[in-house]
Amino acid sequence: MQGEQYLNPKRIPTIWCPGCGNGIVVHAMMTALDKLSVPSEDVIFVSGIGCSSRTATYAACDNIHTLHGRALPVATAIKLVRPDKKVIVMSGDGDSLAIGGNHLIHAARRNIDLTLIIFNNSIYGMTGGQVSPLTPSGKRGTTAPYGSIEEQFDTVKLLEGAGASYIARSGVSFFQPTVKYMKNAVSHNGFAVVEVITQCPIYYGRMNKHKSPAEMMQWQKENMVSLEKAEKMTEEERSSKILMGEFVCKEKPSYIEKRASMFKELCK
Repeated sequence: MQGEQYLNPKRIPTIWCPGCGNGIVVHAMMTALDKLSVPSEDVIFVSGIGCSSRTATYAACDNIHTLHGRALPVATAIKLVRPDKKVIVMSGDGDSLAIGGNHLIHAARRNIDLTLIIFNNSIYGMTGGQVSPLTPSGKRGTTAPYGSIEEQFDTVKLLEGAGASYIARSGVSFFQPTVKYMKNAVSHNGFAVVEVITQCPIYYGRMNKHKSPAEMMQWQKENMVSLEKAEKMTEEERSSKILMGEFVCKEKPSYIEKRASMFKELCK
């Protein structure tokens, strides 16, 4: 497997359920690092709590598995001390947008030079199948047995409004685009986020009558469209689709750069 030098073989097999898409997301990240030729000693993985957050423990790089929702502030502290390292946060939809939501918007506002990968499986997979901020309206979870009546966050719009300088979205059924966006995110100077739509067949799939993981991945292929294709569709056609691609990619000074400049001026 490309990028396997970034994985700790002593920790394999993973705890993830058969058919879970998390392994594909991790494979894409390790492939992206391999394509960038980033030495493993220059990578630090940070994660909170949740199925996807276990990623850090499988990495053959420095890694920290911290408290629920607190991955971003811990990653920020690491980046401030070691700005030379690639600090990558692997986080689920609940970990990053629910309990960690406040940290998310301020990391984006400050344009901290971090890479955040959001595993969006539309549910809390590890703690019992509760609905998350990214559960689509009408879909079921253990806390919404008749369907969620809440509106889900649009991660891209939320982060764009908060000030992130790189935002992309993909899905596990689109491996090469996912690798491309992750490469660009890791290389980007500033707060870079890639949201990856993935499947939880055990909770979300069963509760919402998806017959198999393969069916869930096929659903992605039929319901996710690139920004280029979306431009040729009517507004009505676009309304039922999930858009994927690079939504924001702009250069602006990161918090790390501003901080270094401030200290330079103070030391004159």
